[in-house]
Amino acid sequence: MTVNPGRTRAGQTRHFLDLDRFDTETLRRILDLGASYKRGDQPFGTAKPLSGRLLAMIFEKPSTRTRVSFEAGMKQLGGDVIVLSRGDTQLGRGETIADTARVLSRYVDAIMIRTDDPNKLLELSQYASVPVINGLTDRTHPCQVMADIMTFEEHRGSLEGKVVAWVGDGNNVAASWIQAAGHFGCEIRVACPPDLCPDAGVVAWARAQGAQVSIGHDATAAVAGAHLVLTDTWVSMGCQDTNRPALLAPFQVNEALMAKADPSALFMHCLPAHRNEEVTDAVMDGPQSVVWDEAENRLHVQKGILTWCLL
Repeated sequence: MTVNPGRTRAGQTRHFLDLDRFDTETLRRILDLGASYKRGDQPFGTAKPLSGRLLAMIFEKPSTRTRVSFEAGMKQLGGDVIVLSRGDTQLGRGETIADTARVLSRYVDAIMIRTDDPNKLLELSQYASVPVINGLTDRTHPCQVMADIMTFEEHRGSLEGKVVAWVGDGNNVAASWIQAAGHFGCEIRVACPPDLCPDAGVVAWARAQGAQVSIGHDATAAVAGAHLVLTDTWVSMGCQDTNRPALLAPFQVNEALMAKADPSALFMHCLPAHRNEEVTDAVMDGPQSVVWDEAENRLHVQKGILTWCLL
């Protein structure tokens, strides 16, 4: 049976939006594809399974890792890309997301968007007839967390039964990690200021899946015995809150805090890092840090996502 590119056998377009929209088996399949590409395997029988395919990438927020990993990944798989910044489309001049989705679907095989408003992502996926990939919204960042999971598994094996500590702003990456806990059997402890807690709906969904999720305001308590410690920048792109550094100072990941974690604990940061703010140089460059493996794995996971969406 021939399957249209980007569609399942049931005829549904394969979007990659948020982790709470997937079953665990599908996420496992994408991770396994990414690991296969990293090993140099050819899971679809050819080194160029996306030959002739075209990916449009819409960037309403700047990017290093997301842009380079998707562009490099698509080209390594034999496809090509069109990069569209905020000023390159008619979206800034009043054209709707829906109309943009309809037009781009006539030209390309998939669309990746990195934007502020998650509703833009949802509208794009509603009206596009090709796969839409969430490259980041202010609510979630699933591609990053898939790379994080891949990195942990490489170094420490399964996440099941492990304790993951998120320290700092309960932001979009934290939200995707909470969703991941609903799939991969880890406990997640979030330590954040009271005004910067993760989205309550995300927490409720993960708990409904049986995940152990705790939200507190004590970094030491969250990290105690943890197998993975994560943080992110205190001031995200577009944020105008000048009080954040003072608010988040007690949540800095330093050597003293890492010493409270399990001796085998890993440290991750999605980057870019503001060194000696949310994380000290000693931790960032220390033996527990796997931030460069984490960054590299964006490439491999992205390749898994692209081929899952299109093949």
